Amino acid sequence: MNPISTTNAPGAIGPYSQGYEANGLIFTSGQIAIIPETGEIAEGIRSQAHQCCKNIGAILTAAGCGYENVIKTTCFLSDMADFAVFNEIYAGYFISKPARSCVAVKELPKGVLCEIDAVAAK
Repeated sequence: MNPISTTNAPGAIGPYSQGYEANGLIFTSGQIAIIPETGEIAEGIRSQAHQCCKNIGAILTAAGCGYENVIKTTCFLSDMADFAVFNEIYAGYFISKPARSCVAVKELPKGVLCEIDAVAAK
């Protein structure tokens, strides 16, 4: 197993890594809307969805692959009322339409509105 780390995505805010590569598969940790350059949280569901996708993309790039390599994502929303907007943004990044689960949760870290994790194949 090889850890994946990049300064182009937020550092872990707990006892975990940004991602791991194992047997040709890439597993990312859940990415929230932290802007890596500033440590600030993007505002609003549109900006947060974009930032989550960008953070996933940075980890994928560090692992030597891209969005087109993603085979499964798990998406978390703090409010299903944001589903349509989230879907619109998500679809612009994950154009290969990987398998996906999307669930509403009571609360996400730092009070964000969405979080995404991904599994990709090299």
